[in-house]
Amino acid sequence: MTLVTLKDVLQPALQGGYAVGGLVCLGWEDMRAYVAAAEAEDCPVILQAGPGCRAHTPLPVLGKMFRHLAEEASVPVVAHLDHGYTYDECSEALDSGFTSLMFDGSRKALADNIKETLQIAEMAHNSGISCEGEIGFVGYSGGENSAGTDPVEAAQFATETGVDAMAISVGNVHLQQDKEGGLDEPRIAAIQAATSVPLVIHGGSGVPIAQRRALAKGTNICKFNIGTELRMAFGAAMREAVNSDPDRFDRVSILKETHDPVMAAARTVLHNLKG
Repeated sequence: MTLVTLKDVLQPALQGGYAVGGLVCLGWEDMRAYVAAAEAEDCPVILQAGPGCRAHTPLPVLGKMFRHLAEEASVPVVAHLDHGYTYDECSEALDSGFTSLMFDGSRKALADNIKETLQIAEMAHNSGISCEGEIGFVGYSGGENSAGTDPVEAAQFATETGVDAMAISVGNVHLQQDKEGGLDEPRIAAIQAATSVPLVIHGGSGVPIAQRRALAKGTNICKFNIGTELRMAFGAAMREAVNSDPDRFDRVSILKETHDPVMAAARTVLHNLKG
């Protein structure tokens, strides 16, 4: 069994100069392909259940799926709640077998974010699992605008919450389909100078590959969340499978053809974070 906590994979990454992929899951087909990719690359992987995934499949079911894959895997696998918004949601994830809880209080005032994240961190640590928090709001492509992370506030947040990882807003955007632009490296350096907590980039699909590699190797960014580019690979594979035979209707045979393309896309993501 290789089910591990977030801290178990991020501390070695921090010391070793690489990052771990937090791969956003939507169903059995992609999460299975992600673990296969991690095994092929011989590296850890973080399986993430975000709000979209949880709206489709209940947390207790996701917990069992993640744990089953981890038990069969030859590499470390983290079962991670992504963007938990309430104490009750995080508590349910813990009870469902998750080994890492990400509480997102980034829309809240600093004091409230610290207070509520601390509650989640204490709950997680008392149960022997990990907690990720977020300081500075990461916006959405075509939606809410970002609010960049203040290095002084980041240091306070890290110290007062005791989180195992800290998501920051440094030019990254959720749901970005292209890789134009990039991250604010001076702001990253200022945050890193203020705290030694492993840093996390949400919206990693929009970060240029070369910059991902450089930041994984040369900074305290130890986790890149990748969703959109993998969903695009899944969608393209499924579209090709459906269109190749208009008479085919069996979804198992159709979905089976997504495995290899999604695995290949995930291998590319993981390979470029290995330093």
